[in-house]
Amino acid sequence: MKIHKTDINKVTDYIWEIPKSFRPAMRVPARVLASEPLLDDIMGDRSLVQLVNVASLPGIKGAALVMPDVHEGYGFPIGGVAATIFPDGAISPGGIGYDINCGVRLLTSNLKRDHIKDKTEALSKEMYAQIPSGMGKGGQIRLSEQEMDQVLLKGAEWAIEKGYGKKEDLAYMESNGRLQDADPSLVSAMAKKRGTDQLGTIGSGNHFVEVDYIEEVYDETIAKAYGLCKDQIVVMIHTGSRGLGHQIATDYTKQIITAMPRYGMQVPDRELACVPFNSIEGQNYFKAMCAAANYAWCNREIISWEARKAWANIFGAKVEPLKLMYDLAHNIAKIETHLVHGEKAQLIVHRKGATRAFGPGFKELPQDYKAVGQPVIIPGSMGTFSFVLAGTPISEELTFGSCCHGAGRRLSRTAAKKQVNAPVLQEKLKEKGIFVTAGSYKGIAEEAPIAYKDVNMVVQTISDSGIAKKVAKLRPVAVIKG
Repeated sequence: MKIHKTDINKVTDYIWEIPKSFRPAMRVPARVLASEPLLDDIMGDRSLVQLVNVASLPGIKGAALVMPDVHEGYGFPIGGVAATIFPDGAISPGGIGYDINCGVRLLTSNLKRDHIKDKTEALSKEMYAQIPSGMGKGGQIRLSEQEMDQVLLKGAEWAIEKGYGKKEDLAYMESNGRLQDADPSLVSAMAKKRGTDQLGTIGSGNHFVEVDYIEEVYDETIAKAYGLCKDQIVVMIHTGSRGLGHQIATDYTKQIITAMPRYGMQVPDRELACVPFNSIEGQNYFKAMCAAANYAWCNREIISWEARKAWANIFGAKVEPLKLMYDLAHNIAKIETHLVHGEKAQLIVHRKGATRAFGPGFKELPQDYKAVGQPVIIPGSMGTFSFVLAGTPISEELTFGSCCHGAGRRLSRTAAKKQVNAPVLQEKLKEKGIFVTAGSYKGIAEEAPIAYKDVNMVVQTISDSGIAKKVAKLRPVAVIKG
């Protein structure tokens, strides 16, 4: 199937639609949130073909959506949002992804750029020493079977109970760092084994810990509510559920492919394998997914503890510790209530490479954020910028309360490695004041700035469409990778 620009209708300057009449299997339209230059770029891979396939999911409501950072993924495009009707609409592991609850958090400090200028390289090396990274790399914590089950049940609460975090952090995490539907008994022995020693580790790929300073503040009122100010030093953490989440996705994708015929479910791509949410297989997967999400929140909380330790080692115990600004997921499915064609509906919202972006008054927000909306943290690439945004009510009207999650890849990892000389890139970044500490040149090459879209264009599209407000722009000074 080939999609041409003539197949796409312009709804607004930032919303494009492939009508459901495009293909008989489509149950809803397929919508793209993008400026026209970004749309042209998106058409270079199979993202829109995958989006049209998603529009055929049983029980899908409203529209199948992609954000401006979209790129081709497994079944669902990365940057995709799909909401199916609760309780018997489809749930699809492909709509969550293999790295369950891959997410991002931001820690704030009371230091400014000038305070750390002479210690940036030392801080980068100390962060690398304290935070294990790399493919399959284990950390200092090794869980017993009983401890693993408690992590899968309690999420970030487990880390705090064990002294690896602060109780006040919980209020500043999506779902307070814990999904209540988690059931450790539905997680395979292999998945648990893979996660036994990976708490407190970032892994490889596009995962990182980054030290940034706030280069620009766009909205002083919201920035003040979030505790952000110009030139402030912040620490960003991006990782997920590691090998445990990947194994859960692998296990249940196989089971769901086998189970589909029993429910008469048909999809145009087997990578979209799905079952009714309220089926035995659907419930088992969802409860295991919740357990992986809890593991990821626990992981990021322990990494924060390691980052705080590195911070104290460099700046001394008298310097104020790093404070959690917010933590949110961008690979997850959640049960939420949204308006569909003017009527409230309970939905199973799949977000794969997409971030929640709820506006002011959202009940889950901490009290000091309720008046300004939910923080949205958008990592760029290690040589460019990242952003903090604030969700708006418009996102709830247009995108099931969703937003982009990053810049979005434009080159595959293989293509990036062919084009990038990693040692040269590392030196060039150092000349720009960005210290990259990594376990391999491969990781640097794969995540080079040229591998990503222009994050400024992506975020400007989000801002201009009204689904989130720009609050602050962050520039990196130190990057820690596997």
